[in-house]
Amino acid sequence: MYKKMLLIMVLVLALGSVAYAQDEEEGERWLGADELPVAPLVCPGEETMEEMSDEEMAEEGEEESGYDGAFPSNLGELAGEDIVVVDIPKLIGIGYFNATSQGAAEAAEELGNVEYIFDGPTNADVIEQIEFVERYITQGVDGILIAANDPLAISPVLRDALDEGVTVVGYDANSETDSRSWFINQATPNGFAKTLMDSMMAEIGEEGRFAIITTTFTAPNQARWIAEMQAYTEKCYPDAVWLETVEAQEDQQVAFQRTQALINSYGSDLDGIIGLSSVVFPGAADAVQQAGLCPVDATEGAADDEDVAVHVTGGSTPNQMRPFVENGCVKSVVLWNPIDLGYAAMYALRATVDGELTADSTELEAGRLGTLQIINGSEILLGEPFVFTAENINDFDF
Repeated sequence: MYKKMLLIMVLVLALGSVAYAQDEEEGERWLGADELPVAPLVCPGEETMEEMSDEEMAEEGEEESGYDGAFPSNLGELAGEDIVVVDIPKLIGIGYFNATSQGAAEAAEELGNVEYIFDGPTNADVIEQIEFVERYITQGVDGILIAANDPLAISPVLRDALDEGVTVVGYDANSETDSRSWFINQATPNGFAKTLMDSMMAEIGEEGRFAIITTTFTAPNQARWIAEMQAYTEKCYPDAVWLETVEAQEDQQVAFQRTQALINSYGSDLDGIIGLSSVVFPGAADAVQQAGLCPVDATEGAADDEDVAVHVTGGSTPNQMRPFVENGCVKSVVLWNPIDLGYAAMYALRATVDGELTADSTELEAGRLGTLQIINGSEILLGEPFVFTAENINDFDF
C-alpha cells in the first residue's frame, strides 16, 4: 500500500506541466524553489569568494544549530570492525556518479576495513531507489551512502535502515535530517547560487534574460539552489529577468528538447540558460550549438549576431563539458570535485561507525581532504564551488 501511494504521488507530479512562467508577484518563490529560509551572499565588488573562508561562507546569514541528524540503533557496536557499505546514488551509469563512486572506493581502500558496493537504479526513480535500499537492508549491510532522488519519499525507508542498525550518510542530494546521520554538502547552497549567477551575469549582462533547466521540482539540492539563486539575484542583479523553469528529469535528450522549446518560445529574448545537473547542462549546450546560437567566438555552431547568442552555464563534470568549452560554446562550468564528495562521504560513515564522529563534533578528519567543517547541525561542508574554464579544464579528468 505504501509503495502504491508513493507511485500515485510521483505520477501526479509527473503529469503536471513541465514548464511554467514565473508569477511576477513580489515575494513569490521561483518555480522549483523550496520554502526554506534563504541567506544570499555578498554581491560582486563587496567581497570576493576568495576573500571568504569556508567557515564564513557557511555562516553567512546562517544561525548556529545543534545536531539534528539520527544515529543507528546499534551505534558503537561495530567500532573498528570490518563493515559492508552500499552506495546507492540517484542513478548509475552517468559520469557524475561514476566519479563519486571512484572517491568512495578510494576511501574504502585507504581505510582498509570497508567492503564497498556500488549499486542503484538506471533511472532517477525514487520508487526504484527505495527498492534498492530495502533490498540491502534485508541483505544486512552495515552502512548506506545515499544521494536522494526525493527527500520526502526516500526518508521512511532510511529511517527503517537506522532502526535496523545501518549507518546512513547522504551526499549530493539530502533526505530529511532524521533519516540519516550526516549529509556531505558539496557546497553551501548560497555559495553555489552565487557562483552560478555571477557566471551567468558576467556573460549576458546584469539586465539579461535567462531560463533554468532543472531535473525535477522535487530534487532537494536543486530546489535549494533555485531558492538561493532567486534571493541572490533579487539582491545583486535586480534588473535581470528570469523567464521560466523547466524540468528535464535526469535525461540529456529531454534537456536537449526542453532547450529547443525555450529557444523557439523566446527567440532573441533568451540570453542565457542555466542547467542544474551534470546531465541537463550538456544537453542544453548541445541544443544551443546545433541551433547555431553559441557565442560568436565559438569555432562551430556560432551565432551570426551576439545579440541572438544564447549563453549556457551550469553544473556538470569537466569530461562531459570539455568539447563545448574547447570550442567556446560554453564559457564556465560550475561544480566541485565529485570524487572528493564520495571520498568524504565514506570517511564520514566510517568515523560514525567508529564513534569518532558524534553529535558534539564540529569537524571531520577526512584523509587526504584534511579537516572538513560541520555546519547546519548535521551537514559536513566539502568546500567552495569551483569554476572550470578553457584555461583550466584540461587539468581535470573526471
